[in-house]
Amino acid sequence: MKSFGRIILLGALCLSISICYGQTAVDYFKRGVSKHNLGDYRGAIEDYNKAIELKPKNLAAYYYNRGFNKTFLKDYRGAIEDYNKAIELKPNFSDAYYGRGNANGLLNNDYRRVIEDYNKAIELNPNFSDAYFQRGNIKGFHKDYKGAISDLNKAIELNPKNSYAYNSRGLNKIQLQDYIGAIADFNKTLELKPEESDALVNRGISKMKSGQKASACLDFSKALELGRLEVIDIMKAYCY
Repeated sequence: MKSFGRIILLGALCLSISICYGQTAVDYFKRGVSKHNLGDYRGAIEDYNKAIELKPKNLAAYYYNRGFNKTFLKDYRGAIEDYNKAIELKPNFSDAYYGRGNANGLLNNDYRRVIEDYNKAIELNPNFSDAYFQRGNIKGFHKDYKGAISDLNKAIELNPKNSYAYNSRGLNKIQLQDYIGAIADFNKTLELKPEESDALVNRGISKMKSGQKASACLDFSKALELGRLEVIDIMKAYCY
């Protein structure tokens, strides 16, 4: 799961575009938020451009939101520039560090820079669940499985309903050959999201590795029903 961040709100959203149109920076900002929520990221950026031109007091939030929408359009360099500006204006802006970390990771997977930004986001906001989650994912990708699990433990502590965190922690436990622990995590993922095919495949692999062949094949069969065609070869090799 890619978690780019969260949109920043300023007061109540306008209920009508005609009411919001072309008045103040806040009006443009609110319309940009509305367009973002409708999936119109280019339109949102256009409104944030106009809002920024009017130089509002809380300018950091405007740059942050524009960068956030650029991330959705895969303009990662542009997003990083906006996050840099938001941080320059507001050095304690934890969401901006988190957003910049995500954009750097998507642009070039610069492990050092990404981790530094997640570290700073967590330093500024110790309860930033998504930052722990993403930092754990990055650590796992770079084979720091124990460090990944530590971060994912914290992410789950702060947000027990994050099904993706359980799945990610299970994957790291597989790498440490803790198959029983991994199965428990995939069970939790499926409790929260019963149709999560990734967790079914991962649980099947864990069960197979821990000698639970029949149960593993049931998981692979269910995953196949959900469209995971890659399990066909596994089932041919181990289940028939």
